[in-house]
Amino acid sequence: MSETDTVLLRHGSCELRGDDIAYIHRFLADFPTLSRTETILTLAEHLGWTTPAGGARSMAATRLLEQLERAGEIRLPALDSRYQTTAGMKLQRREAAVSVGAAAPIRSRLSELAPVRLRATCETDEAARFDAYLRAFHPLGYAKPFGFFARYWIEADGQPLGCLLLSGAARALAPRDRLIGWSARARRRNLAWVVGNSRFLIFPWVEVPHLASHALAQLARQLPEDWARRWSFRPLLLETFVDPAHYRGSCYLAAGWQLLGSTSGRGLARPGCHYRSTPKLILVKPLDRLWRERLCSDHLCSGELPR
Repeated sequence: MSETDTVLLRHGSCELRGDDIAYIHRFLADFPTLSRTETILTLAEHLGWTTPAGGARSMAATRLLEQLERAGEIRLPALDSRYQTTAGMKLQRREAAVSVGAAAPIRSRLSELAPVRLRATCETDEAARFDAYLRAFHPLGYAKPFGFFARYWIEADGQPLGCLLLSGAARALAPRDRLIGWSARARRRNLAWVVGNSRFLIFPWVEVPHLASHALAQLARQLPEDWARRWSFRPLLLETFVDPAHYRGSCYLAAGWQLLGSTSGRGLARPGCHYRSTPKLILVKPLDRLWRERLCSDHLCSGELPR
């Protein structure tokens, strides 16, 4: 392998190789008037740091290029102070405190409720309220989703009964990766097609037997089309983790999820930095008949799914 083919830096599935640095130098010299954002997004497109839908992986590209800048290899355009102010204001509005409280108890059979539906939301005000419910009532609180994500209200007749938060999958998970048949390269390339159910909450004042498994079954049916409308590609596998010290994962199993085993309780937070936690149950739910073949395919990155 030549030095130009050697991976120097990596963030997720985005890789920086030796010959990329020479290209970045030429680009910066040829287009000195571009803004920092324009520079990063254009380089991401030119270097193939793109999402399954073809858009730039802006966060990964920013981190790789800023890391290169800190090493003294390049000099990016300065960040516009007006952008910093605007972005800060948006963040403050989005993360504004939202007070939530328990509602009147709901105790009934599932058949007695109005049809239960999952409603995706991406509205800023609703997202803030959604996140506040997780902070207030989920045992793990709220964690900002990473990668591609979606928020779902679980509702009956417009009344919220709970919520589901979906985000990026675990970077490496031995039982899952063995089940798929992934090589390390295929995992880095196609990980975006695995979606993690990072939070699932039925509100504590809602006591409806089988509601949780009903919502999870509906999620598996509904998610591929919803995801395609928002992100322009269809996910192939759902995954989640359950703490066996507190739960058995019964609602997932009742909804057809497969139990793969347990995590080791030891993970890699970043290169050279490990963390320890308690082992968690690993459960997955395929979303496509050819999910294994497609997750191992070389065509997913171009958006071409094998038929």
